[in-house]
Amino acid sequence: MRSAVMCIVFGLGFVITSAVSAQTAATASATDLYHVHFVKAAPGQAAALAKAIVVPDKTQPMPEHFLVLRHQEGDDWDYAVIQHLGPKTEITVAPSTRTAERDLRAWHTDTFVTGPSWAEFTKQMAIGGAAASNVVYIVGVHRPVPGHGDQLSKSLNAAPASTKVQTGNIFLQHVEGSEWSFMTITRYNSWQDVAAERTEAAAAAPAAGGWADIRQHSAFHRDTIADRIFPVR
Repeated sequence: MRSAVMCIVFGLGFVITSAVSAQTAATASATDLYHVHFVKAAPGQAAALAKAIVVPDKTQPMPEHFLVLRHQEGDDWDYAVIQHLGPKTEITVAPSTRTAERDLRAWHTDTFVTGPSWAEFTKQMAIGGAAASNVVYIVGVHRPVPGHGDQLSKSLNAAPASTKVQTGNIFLQHVEGSEWSFMTITRYNSWQDVAAERTEAAAAAPAAGGWADIRQHSAFHRDTIADRIFPVR
């Protein structure tokens, strides 16, 4: 299974609920759980892996509720799969039904996070709206300076500085998994919007949510430009 959501072996099943990470005002709207799967294809297997991971996983309670992003510039992963799980999920020792993907990947990471409802997620990510070929995403992962978790969360959730470019924004918070604490996804309607927003941000005075503000509180971060391969609309 690409996400290992239902087949990570812990010896016995357990339930994760979204309440465990409702720690700050910035994440008060985090009502649902998601599973984030970063994966790098084995050499020569990128196209085959793409075909495999866009197939809905029928073992999931909401198999069509997922987003697949493809690396363009930035971190080392090739694809990011964000699977919606609802307000809770159960992990069991059931065997994987997606073993074909195992031989197509060089490595992968799996992280449970909290985030908004699926309705809000799809709205912000333009799922069901703009064609995938027109949309650009910037994916960021952050770990705060010790003791600066609330400050970093506030910075990452600050209103966009640009008044000219309309974006969609998602904030996800770590529950279990990788070494990062927060994940952000910013959706742009075109490459032209990415360029316009970056140009405006470079010329703007320091502000909440800007580069200087975030760097006061982030001990580690990676940013990746990506496009969407699923859903296609």
